[in-house]
Amino acid sequence: MKMLKGIDVSENNGYVDWNAVKAAGMDFAIIRLGFGNRHLDTNFYENVNGALAVGLKIGVYYYSYALDEPAARSEARYMISVLKDAGLTKDKIEMGLWFDMEDADGYKSGNGMPTNQTITNMCSDFIVTCNEAGYSCGIYANLDWLENKIYTDQLADYVPYWVAQWGRSCDWPNATMWQFTDSYDINGKLFDGNYLL
Repeated sequence: MKMLKGIDVSENNGYVDWNAVKAAGMDFAIIRLGFGNRHLDTNFYENVNGALAVGLKIGVYYYSYALDEPAARSEARYMISVLKDAGLTKDKIEMGLWFDMEDADGYKSGNGMPTNQTITNMCSDFIVTCNEAGYSCGIYANLDWLENKIYTDQLADYVPYWVAQWGRSCDWPNATMWQFTDSYDINGKLFDGNYLL
């Protein structure tokens, strides 16, 4: 059985030629729905429709700007409301939902980085809110955050992990998905590349 390969996309990628993505051998796409306090990714619907139209499996992720548990729950409720509005039931999101927990742009550190316990609680609350609405949800984070910021031993055993570790190997033992690069070239356009493990 071949290992499934895919990309993840957001409005930051601009227009995506989904036919080219499919022709490049991709099996799936993880699409950003939104970020922060009820901000919809401007290309979410376009990317979902484009990926599904060429036969790709899809997943959905939400980039968190939450600094406490109520904010994380609010982000989850917003994501669920958009998914329901779009008619994206669990069976249509074959690659699952993902809570993107990182600080790529320095927002958290600039606004009072939450404690590791709060970060862990936010992950748990987001996942539980999704589960209660009938969706499965996992955590996206880089290896450093999984090892040093998120107390993964406090999260349920069923939680999947999508690990960002650019290079030749994924060193997180429980990874479900591995983001191996931020520069996968498809017709001269660069994407994050991922393997389903």
